[in-house]
Amino acid sequence: MAPPTRSLTDDRDDRTIPPAPSHPALKYHRIVLKLSGEALSGADGGFGIQPDMLGNLAAELAEVHALGVQIAIVVGGGNIFRGLKGSAAGMDRAQSDYMGMLATVINALAMQDALEKANVPTRVQTAIQISQVAEPYIRRRAIRHLEKGRVVIFAGGTGNPYFSTDTAAALRAMEIHADALFKATKVEGVYDRDPARFPDAEMVTKMSFDRFLTERIGVMDSTAATLCRDNGLTIRVFKMATRGNIKRVVFGDPIGTIVEA
Repeated sequence: MAPPTRSLTDDRDDRTIPPAPSHPALKYHRIVLKLSGEALSGADGGFGIQPDMLGNLAAELAEVHALGVQIAIVVGGGNIFRGLKGSAAGMDRAQSDYMGMLATVINALAMQDALEKANVPTRVQTAIQISQVAEPYIRRRAIRHLEKGRVVIFAGGTGNPYFSTDTAAALRAMEIHADALFKATKVEGVYDRDPARFPDAEMVTKMSFDRFLTERIGVMDSTAATLCRDNGLTIRVFKMATRGNIKRVVFGDPIGTIVEA
């Protein structure tokens, strides 16, 4: 009799899927990729999840995973609910932030489903306890998943109100000893001025953390940037919508903006 079929979500089945060997030309072997919720909706400020966008992103991440890159993902929830908007509308800030954390869990589960359809074993870990749908965040377990070739999606932010998912991405990157924090945005990189308002704005290919913080660059909040600066973690900022950019960045290609000490 043939053995029962097991899904990628079964721990036992993962033993039959060894991690891909690391490509010798990789610059970054373990990364944290920060995605906005809008990256899943397909539009800036968009609502909901666009299946085509989700599928395309999963396919690209599957290609990067096949290179032997250890991938962790932090996804925002702005396409479903944004805590700051709820607070601005009169809600209690802590309450609205918890709602935003739940939105990130929805996005993480959608991302997990898309990645598993692309034959990439994936785990979701949450900073708030939702044990029926995801694992709790445990640092050593997350690192072990990565070593076994599984993508790990961190949901629920830091688990605390008043902190952004950017801060959660910086924190998780340092906890799992990532080589860099990848920040996927809607523009090519960091500009000296807002490119939406100033057509002559020029992109900065390399920037110090001090300049990033002094000029209040809006691509990432100051708490996250300060954490990266104080712990020597490089940030790579690049355009998410350009197919193949993630692969190019893991090889160290000079695209987007590098933020480092």
